[in-house]
Amino acid sequence: MKAWGKTNIGRTRTENQDSFFLDIMPEADMILCVVCDGMGGAKAGGVASEFASSVFIENMRSKLRMDMSVEYISEIISESVAQANIKVYEKSLSDKAYEGMGTTLVSAVLMGKQVVIGHVGDSRAYLLRPGGITRLTRDHSLVEDMVRMGDITEEEARNHPNKNLLTRAIGTTEEEKCDITIQEVNDGDFLLLCTDGLSSMVEEQEMLDEVYHGGEKQDVCDRLINIANSRGGRDNITVVLIEV
Repeated sequence: MKAWGKTNIGRTRTENQDSFFLDIMPEADMILCVVCDGMGGAKAGGVASEFASSVFIENMRSKLRMDMSVEYISEIISESVAQANIKVYEKSLSDKAYEGMGTTLVSAVLMGKQVVIGHVGDSRAYLLRPGGITRLTRDHSLVEDMVRMGDITEEEARNHPNKNLLTRAIGTTEEEKCDITIQEVNDGDFLLLCTDGLSSMVEEQEMLDEVYHGGEKQDVCDRLINIANSRGGRDNITVVLIEV
């Protein structure tokens, strides 16, 4: 098991409101990671992102054990997301400067040949294999709902003026649930978690090509970030890559 992560401010933002944590536990044959993309005025988005990811990781570390079932891992991911949500929500009420802040969250626990994904918002998780790339998460956003209902195409969604409007996020309401995805993986597979600073600028096929044909695996995150920045870098960019 190997994993790499990188975050970048992009080309247009004055601060980086993304955050990520990556914990490789070879003794347990496990990798734990989370990626968050904050939203809110001034520095509030960065506070929400950093706070949510740290609360999530702290809760997960306190409960994860070797040889857990994916069902139990799913439960503790849901509990940890709920805990992160209420902590961010309470913090948003504690100071006027934090009012209305929130964050996306996408997480993964890889143990052996199974991965459990939990997510809220439009940060994404992908499964990459030599034969193709599969998105494991569905964006909680207005344009994703419009695509699902057939009102617009995937291509139209990429440049839609309301593409940043989320229907679910961490910390914006007192209660929030995450979606859980359980996926079997094989040797040679990769998992890629990212914020929309990457997914809105880089095509899925380009992600696949960079992972399998672009060069050294430890440089994939940098290469993908460079592609996003070469196209304007309109948002913060965060990428985590996990090799099974």
